[in-house]
Formats: sequence, C-alpha cells, structure tokens
Amino acid sequence: MSMLLPGKATMTLYVLSVVGLLLVSFVSQGKCQTTAPPPPPCSINKNCDSCVPHAKCLWCFTTNNCTDYPVTWLLPPASLCPLSQARWGVCWLNFEALIIALAVVAGTILISISICCCCCCCCKRRRPGPDRDEERFARRREEIRQRAEERKVERQSKHDEIRRKYGLMGDSDHPYSKFENE
Repeated sequence: MSMLLPGKATMTLYVLSVVGLLLVSFVSQGKCQTTAPPPPPCSINKNCDSCVPHAKCLWCFTTNNCTDYPVTWLLPPASLCPLSQARWGVCWLNFEALIIALAVVAGTILISISICCCCCCCCKRRRPGPDRDEERFARRREEIRQRAEERKVERQSKHDEIRRKYGLMGDSDHPYSKFENE
C-alpha cells in the first residue's frame, strides 16, 4: 500500500495547506499602536558625551550647553556657536575639521574621477593598431606582390612554350632524350 494519496486528494491537501499558511501569515497579533513619546529636549544634557549621540543636538564648548541643531542651515550660525567650538555626532571632532575633511575627501574623489576619465579618453585616442596610412601601404604592397606573381607566371608560361617549340621539354624519362630525336 502506497503512502501517497490519490491525485485529487493530494491537490486538495496542498491547496488547503497553502490557504492555511496564507491565513496564518495575514493574521497577526493585534498590537496597540501608540505614538512614541516626544524625545527629551537637548537642553537637559549637561555634558558633551550625553548631548552629541542625539542627531538633533549640538554641543557648544564656549557656552557649555546643548542646543537643538538648526536643521534649516547646514552649518550652525556663528551667533549660536563658533564652528571651532561646535560638536555634533562625536565630541572629539569640531565642525571646522569636519568641513575640511569632507572637502578633502570630495576633492580627492573628483580629481580621481577626472583623471580616470582623461586617461580613458587618451588611451582610446592612442590605441595601438594600424592607422589609415599603414593600411594603405599594406594594400599597395599586396597589390604589387600580386602583380609580380602574375608576371612570374606569365614568364614561366612563355619559357615553357619556347622549350616546347624547340623540343627542350619532352616526355622523356632520361636527360639524353633530346639527342635521340635528331
């Protein structure tokens, strides 16, 4: 007796298992979705290490306070904090160093891309291979060689004709046959 079910029963079982799997995957535990409480204001942070891990906070060493990062400007205004004293993300890197480092990295990337583009363009122009003059000279050499070969064949046929005329070219087996014909 076989362990497999007949064809219709197997298909029905397969369809039911797929439907059950889909129902289970669509039905999930209902969780109450509540909004997250608003993050605490930056002003409650009293040192740099507790202030800068928050992306919206900025620590200023001149005033020793944590303020909201002004998202309307990329760089904090000097009235808020001088760039050399402002810290964001990590305490050991100020905004001046961050700007200089990003400018150097961006400049290096742009220069590298432009050098690669120039090298690719120059290499395509100087691609080794036959140019037009070399191809023309090669064709001309080939034509001259073919004409010389044709002239050689013509000369050979004329010489053979002359040899036949004077009996120098015969169907003899030995070299002295031309003397026997005389």
